[in-house]
Amino acid sequence: MPSVGVKIYSVFFKLLLRHRLQSLANAADGDGGGGDFGVSCRADEATAPANPAFSAADGVASKDLHIDPNSALSVRIFLPTPPPHPHLLHPRRASDPAAGAAGAPYRGYLPHAVSSPRAAASARRRLPIVVQFHGGGFVTGSNCSASNDAFCRRVAKFCDAIVVAVGYRLAPESRYPAAFDDGVRVLRWIAKQANLAMMSKVGGGVDTFGASTVEPWIAAHGDPARCVLLGVSCGANIADFVTRKAVEDAKQFEPVKVVAQVLMYPFFIGSVPTHSEIRLANSYFYDKSTCLLAWRLLLSEKEFSLDHPAANPLAPGRGGPPLKCMPPTLTIVAEHDCMRDRAIAYSEELRKVNVDAPVLDYKDTVHEFATLDVFLKTPQAQACAEDIAIWMKKYISLRGHEFSY
Repeated sequence: MPSVGVKIYSVFFKLLLRHRLQSLANAADGDGGGGDFGVSCRADEATAPANPAFSAADGVASKDLHIDPNSALSVRIFLPTPPPHPHLLHPRRASDPAAGAAGAPYRGYLPHAVSSPRAAASARRRLPIVVQFHGGGFVTGSNCSASNDAFCRRVAKFCDAIVVAVGYRLAPESRYPAAFDDGVRVLRWIAKQANLAMMSKVGGGVDTFGASTVEPWIAAHGDPARCVLLGVSCGANIADFVTRKAVEDAKQFEPVKVVAQVLMYPFFIGSVPTHSEIRLANSYFYDKSTCLLAWRLLLSEKEFSLDHPAANPLAPGRGGPPLKCMPPTLTIVAEHDCMRDRAIAYSEELRKVNVDAPVLDYKDTVHEFATLDVFLKTPQAQACAEDIAIWMKKYISLRGHEFSY
């Protein structure tokens, strides 16, 4: 069972969350009224500033980008420390004894400034891209919140990957399908960056063509052919939706290829209650009544249904590609989470059609046990991030290095 401290914290968390949801519902007055621009972060959200220098604590740099002038959609990109070899660094950094050290500002590589074919191959090292969707019941949370920032840094470090944390539009200002469309839009944006980078190559380097539109971290270091979608709570629903779109119409996302997805305690629900939804109806942090209120804020009154395609992955007539076409899917569930059974059922259906879809079930844990700020330093949160990295590396490591971790 969770500790007494967790139980007490959960009570206050639910009271505060329910108050926030009720306030948003009253302010929305039934129709959102936020316009198309929307919001991606609440004013009372505790945020962490981006840091373009490689942190001394974890060796990860970060920066924010507002990628859509017509909406609040934004991303925070996390880049792990590059290999500290002098021939991989900009000449100014190679002459600096502290070059490549943690805390040094990012200035990029010069992949063409190498002295041997072996060095050139190393200099072209590309990192997989993890697209992360935060939790918060579609109405709270942010890609730049303190807890999400810490979690994404951990993923970038453990997986040695670029992490693109999506700041999608929140409900009720922007109801369904705004957040889901934002996820698709970010994947297209990554594809666009990769295509622009390929178009602008001259010899071994990159000229100034398109410099104002090419994102240098992704262009210089990202490998779009090794892309993983990772969703936390309601973000898992968005990740699964975007994955289905990428499978259904792969051409519009080229050269991005989604090789796997990670669903962390998905925010799934349905009209027919599962055993866990009955047994844990008043569970910790997110109970069923709170979840229902969040879904009412996301879906309009006209389309509200617990078997909505965004809510229930196994609802009849959901559409989309056959399950057998889905990429490998890792599902994380918590023992004391009312939504666990439906996530497990979805994983079982994937395994029935020979999709690699393991479930990692963590004992004595609650919803968001690996991502909520109060749990980030716990052994379970640390172990969960490590387990995700181990599984993910089967699909993002280069051929011949799948088991080098």
